[in-house]
Amino acid sequence: MTSIHLHIAEKRFPAVGGAPAREIFRDFRLDVASGELLVLLGASGLGKTTLLNIVAGLDTRFSGEVRFGATPRIAYAFQSPRLLPWRTVLENVVLPLPSGAASRAAGKAMLEEVGIADLADAYPERLSLGQQRRVALARAFVVAPDVLLMDEPFVSLDETTAVRLRELLRTLLQRRAASVLFVTHDGAEAVALASRIVLLEGTPARILRDVDVALTPQERANPAKVEAFRRAAGLTTPG
Repeated sequence: MTSIHLHIAEKRFPAVGGAPAREIFRDFRLDVASGELLVLLGASGLGKTTLLNIVAGLDTRFSGEVRFGATPRIAYAFQSPRLLPWRTVLENVVLPLPSGAASRAAGKAMLEEVGIADLADAYPERLSLGQQRRVALARAFVVAPDVLLMDEPFVSLDETTAVRLRELLRTLLQRRAASVLFVTHDGAEAVALASRIVLLEGTPARILRDVDVALTPQERANPAKVEAFRRAAGLTTPG
């Protein structure tokens, strides 16, 4: 695990076609403690994914800096599972690893942990969306990340499946601790998962609320408790 220290002095998207240039962040600062599960909550289009891409090093066109407490292994789980259709489930899981028997063994062990070991030789087209997202989780955790970036990884799932995957994520993090930045626009999902929630608003984006979440696992599993916390903390977004 490692801490994350982020300062975006300026990030803007240039004018394209008839659309004007847009400033996404200006003098934006965020610190993530080692082992923290920090959820970035906010409406679509605020720049949450851009922030993850900056932390991941995928977007370098900004003024500022990203510092880590130690050199991290970073894993990224995207909105789409991004599985290669011509590779089997196991082959997709071990993509980040060197080729060889040890990597295949690690991949099989991860598939066992996420509950789909029987699908190791299947191709992604045979899988439900929920199963594909389990594969994406296995691929993220197989590298034993110090930093885990998650961009709405459970979007478009029915609530029962989403609840199961949130529980699976918590279980995996108990076994393999990491510092997590998790993006969502769903306040209930944020409360169910986070140790801390940062609510963003505006253009350029700013922090409207910064809330510690000290709920028990039993309270997080209770929709009424989650909703009561969300309302009391003012964690509402326009969509």
